[in-house]
Amino acid sequence: MKKQDMNRDWIATARTLSQALPYLQRYEGATVVIKLGGHAMGSDEAMESFARDVVLMQQVGVKPVVVHGGGPMINKLLADLNIQSEFVNGKRVTDKATVEVVEMVLSGLVNKRIVQAINGQGGRAVGISGKDANLMICEQTHPDLGFVGTPVDMDPSIIKELGDENLIPVIAPVGAGRNGETFNVNGDTAAGAIAGALKADRLLLLTDVSGVKGADGAVLTSLNSAQIKQLTEEGIIAGGMIPKTETALDALKDGVRAVVILDGRAPNACLLELYTEHGAGSLIRDTEPRIKPHEA
Repeated sequence: MKKQDMNRDWIATARTLSQALPYLQRYEGATVVIKLGGHAMGSDEAMESFARDVVLMQQVGVKPVVVHGGGPMINKLLADLNIQSEFVNGKRVTDKATVEVVEMVLSGLVNKRIVQAINGQGGRAVGISGKDANLMICEQTHPDLGFVGTPVDMDPSIIKELGDENLIPVIAPVGAGRNGETFNVNGDTAAGAIAGALKADRLLLLTDVSGVKGADGAVLTSLNSAQIKQLTEEGIIAGGMIPKTETALDALKDGVRAVVILDGRAPNACLLELYTEHGAGSLIRDTEPRIKPHEA
């Protein structure tokens, strides 16, 4: 019989699993909404890794809900169709032709790719959009933006029903208007509205940056609402991070326990955030900041 020596990698793996126990217990039965976008959607390998993490999360008792974007894919199809698209203050101006492409890409191509990836890892995912079962009723955000919508009336019952059947909802950020319109909804905004409607334990916003950074450029691992407002007034939080932190603050007001802005480029980012002591990004909640990301 061949003797197999224990090596440091095996011991480290066992130690990591052992140390994860309190976090596994902490998040059992918790609803976690994940906004997927950026690098995590950019390759088959990244998608496979993300899907495996989501299936693992469900396997250990979490109720994951995935909300996704798809801007690069929309841009490509618009270009292929020779449809011009412009942006105002970072938001896509969406005319009737554009919103039809947006729905095709988000509810079709992108949504089903994520569903297939999760199912390929042994999960049972179902793709829907904000239009299904009146999940997300929207009003026009601004006339200059055309068919860009802001969620104003949420009915998360379909998400709860899917979760009760151990199905993983994968949601495209397309909403319905009260007069039958179709609205393009910013992915972060949709994820925040859905998390708020579910009173989720966590909203994870996967981005292509490592988190919210302070004046010295270092990632701030723990923030509260007052600190975010101050950093924004001082111009330290700027550019594309402003709408993400605004989404976080709105979600907290709607009853989400905490929001994490984290780097979706990091392998196993969601698992690192939920199941390790150090976390993986900037955790935002309405109470005083804490030293360890998982004391809440």
